[in-house]
Amino acid sequence: GGMRLVTDSLAHDLRSPLTRAKGSIETALRKRGGDAATYREALEQTAGELETIQHTFDSLINIAQAEAGLNRLTLSELDLSALAGDLLEVYQPIAEDAGQDLDGAIAPGITVKGHRQLLGQALANLLDNAIKYSPAGGRISFDLAATADGHAELSVADGGPGIPAEDRERVLQRFVRLDVSRGTPGSGLGLSLVAAVAKLHGTDLTLEDNAPGLKVTLTFKADGPNPQ
Repeated sequence: GGMRLVTDSLAHDLRSPLTRAKGSIETALRKRGGDAATYREALEQTAGELETIQHTFDSLINIAQAEAGLNRLTLSELDLSALAGDLLEVYQPIAEDAGQDLDGAIAPGITVKGHRQLLGQALANLLDNAIKYSPAGGRISFDLAATADGHAELSVADGGPGIPAEDRERVLQRFVRLDVSRGTPGSGLGLSLVAAVAKLHGTDLTLEDNAPGLKVTLTFKADGPNPQ
């Protein structure tokens, strides 16, 4: 049943970009005597649709690897402060272009045992979502701190519509998109990848109300990964 749900959802999500790519090519071919600009536009549109499809497959592969624990043996000492700082630097101009203010309070010197690529992708997904769903003029916070009991707590909080308490478990599943996100691009894989990466790292993942908006927190245990 789970496999059927995933394949049905995947077919549904890939149909639209494939249809648009095919339509763009066919339109360009029907234009007799079309100039280079016409064909270039068609190629750019097709490339964009193919990138969407590739991103969907890449996300599924990352989720599968994280859920299967295939990367557990490659977990190594990682400077989480540096990784968070790099992401903050990359995403601040993106947020600014969207008319939002992205602030970060990144405590220095925090290290964890982790998989840099998967963890970086998970955090990027959280920042992408925060920017996508926050209104213009909104504020997003990206914070990393050590707790009194020696854990490391990393959180992303936005001022968007948030997620109702009854839906917070469901949105961690693949391809789940709530009504509030129907008008925005996406495959419904972002938070499911975050959940899979959190499980791989034995990290607690919590979603809570930011009043308004959503706050997502990853808590890394002081004694290192203890995969669930």
